[in-house]
Amino acid sequence: MNDGTCGIYILTNPVNSVLYVGMSTDIAGRIWTHKEKIVDGFAKKYNCTKLVYYEAAPDKLSALEREKQIKKYSRFKKEQLVISTNPSWNDLSNEMGL
Repeated sequence: MNDGTCGIYILTNPVNSVLYVGMSTDIAGRIWTHKEKIVDGFAKKYNCTKLVYYEAAPDKLSALEREKQIKKYSRFKKEQLVISTNPSWNDLSNEMGL
């Protein structure tokens, strides 16, 4: 399931009360592992399976830097980032074919 797309993403739970920021060199594959709850951790514990934001990055280093930047954002600023591209907070994983 490696689509070769490096990127940064934000997941939330069904009621949008928790935000999880991550990055991957295989964003579609990583989202799939979150949805299937394959890997233990924060996202699994808090049921973060709804993809509400993602952006592509040209390479792994850029994706990592952007992830760190977004993780430092306040909750409000992360919400504004989501709203800027997904005002209804829809699950965007269908766009990835998941």
